[in-house]
Order: sequence, then structure tokens, then C-alpha cells
Amino acid sequence: MKSAAKVIFHIDLNAFFASVASINEPYLKNKVFVVGGTNLTTRGVITTASYKARRKGIKSGMSIVEATKIYPKLLVVPTDYSENKKYSDIFFNVLKEYSDLVLKGSIDEAYVDMTELSKKYHPLQIAKDIMNRLNKEYSLPVSIGIAPTLFLAKMASDLKKPLGITVVRKKDIVKKILPLPIKDLFGLGIKTYPILMNKGINLIGDFIKEENRETILSVMSIDSYNHFLENIKGLSSDIVNPSKYDIPKSISSETTFNYDVGNVEAIMLEMKNLFDESYNRLIKEKVICKTVTIKIRYSDFQTITRSKSIEDFTKDYHTLETLMEEIFYDNYNDEELRLVGVGFSNMILEEDYREDFNLFTYQKLIK
Repeated sequence: MKSAAKVIFHIDLNAFFASVASINEPYLKNKVFVVGGTNLTTRGVITTASYKARRKGIKSGMSIVEATKIYPKLLVVPTDYSENKKYSDIFFNVLKEYSDLVLKGSIDEAYVDMTELSKKYHPLQIAKDIMNRLNKEYSLPVSIGIAPTLFLAKMASDLKKPLGITVVRKKDIVKKILPLPIKDLFGLGIKTYPILMNKGINLIGDFIKEENRETILSVMSIDSYNHFLENIKGLSSDIVNPSKYDIPKSISSETTFNYDVGNVEAIMLEMKNLFDESYNRLIKEKVICKTVTIKIRYSDFQTITRSKSIEDFTKDYHTLETLMEEIFYDNYNDEELRLVGVGFSNMILEEDYREDFNLFTYQKLIK
């Protein structure tokens, strides 16, 4: 028996950083402004452009200097990290009132499984209620895509901005997705789509044509090609897993020796191997940390764990390795060991990190 299609929402806060800036400084609502820098002489780039700025041709990722050449009266507003987090938390808390299945895509977007609630209320009614609440109560405009898969919901939410609601069912793919320019294919890199366009793949519809298969495979792997085909045809994931991007509380590796080892050089060699294993996971998870921990177990099974922390988050290999060595030599008592381990904790996502702005970071900015 074929299972019923799920109802997946992708909800995207429109020009989020600019919206927060306008909430805190209402006079900005009628101004052409961007968020992302404090000093026009620095190499700052735009994080978010207000919609009025976008109509001038200014967009995120553009340098502030370049943007002011386009519109000399442009206002530049510094990013307020604490306020952005505050309103992001409000956004996600509102969504959790409608469903327990909320996946954070980023600070300003979420996937929500509305299948259960849609058994009581029409999905469009739910979407309008969410949009009105966020906009009227918190001044947070959103766009919402409704579809049977996460990918199609994401594509749908991008079709009408700001304050748009778009439904894309599988039967709508031909009409609503295939005519879109190839650059709008979610997940396709900014370096890839120009190459495809140069080869005549201008629309998403061109991508799925069998006669273009070999041309596309000259640009990407067969796995990537098949992945995009599944997404476009509505055959990809419909599972909203709230824990998918959770940050691990710690990352560690350990090993038990085949026999008790007392040679400090051999022990340290193994410690460094374990350090590398943990460090590679740290990089893969895209997190940074403050704390390094070692674990050692002696031949009599006495086990100790010792940690040392630094003031600021880092992923610098040399800094963390030195910390590991210091902890080991401060605690090793020259006896034979049965087990050793190395780990990291006190972590945050690298994208959530912000250096405190001070004299030293300022000097780095202007070099």
C-alpha cells in the first residue's frame, strides 16, 4: 500500500539580519541599508542587504566598498549577534508550537513536518497563521514552501519573497521547478552552474533530459548527478530529523594496548594518532573548541581523565596538540599504561563563532 505524501514546510526568514536591524532601529524601514560592517575602510562584506538595497543591485557577499559605489548614500549597520540569536530563538519557538519535528537549517530557516497538523487544518491555513503571527507579533517576515520533500519545500520557499507561500506537489514539478534557471537549483555550487550554462544546460529542465546526461557527467560525479535527479523528481528525503545537525557534546578517540606499554615515546606516538583522529572529526563536524582532555589507564586499571581549557575557541592544530602534550606530561607518572585517549569538548559551531572586536582583530582586518 502506497503511503500518503508528507506535508513538509520550509520556512525562511526574509532578509533576517536586516529585519532584526529594522526592529531595533525603526527608522531603517524606509532606508536603503545593509548589514555586515562598521567601517567603510575595512574589507567588510555584506551579510544581508535590505530589499530596498537589493533593488539597487546590492546583494549579500558584495564588499561594502563596492556597494557604496553603487549607492553612495547606503547605510551600513553592524551585525548584532545577540539580537539575531534572540529573534532566531523566537522564530524556532513559534514553529515548535505547531510541530515537534522542526529541523534547524540555519539561524534563519527551518524545515517542519506538518503532516499531523494537516490532518486537522489545511496546510495553507497553517502557513498563513505562522506567517501572520511572525510578521504581526514580531515583525519577522517569512516565506514558506510546502511540498512532500525537504528539497522541494526549500525550492518552493524561494519562489515568492518576501511574504510568499508556495505549494509544490509532485504534479507541479514540470510547471514550477523545471522552467527555473539552473542557478536556482538548490545545492548546486556557484562554480558549477556557470560551467553547466556554458555547456547549454540553462534550465533545471535541461538538467533532467537524458540527452544531456554525458555533458553533465563531464562536470560532476555520477553520485552527484543522481542525487540532483532524485531531488528534482521529488524522490528525495521527506524525513525531518530535529537532531540531524546537533553539535556533539564531545569528540574523542581512545585505544587499549595489546600489552602494557611503558615507553613514553611509543605512548606519545599513539596519543598523537588519537589526537589526529579526534581532530579530523572536529573539522568534519565544523566545530571549534576550548577544551582538550586526555584519558590514561594504568596497568592496575586506575583510570584518570584530565582536561585543560583555553580562553577562546579554536581549531588550530598546533594549539590543540600542544595543549594535549602539556596535559599528558603534567599527569603521566612513568608507569606502564593499558589505555590512552584524547578528546575535545566545550564546542560550538564554527559558523556561530565571532571574535571579540578589539585592537588586535582590528589590525588583522585592515591588513
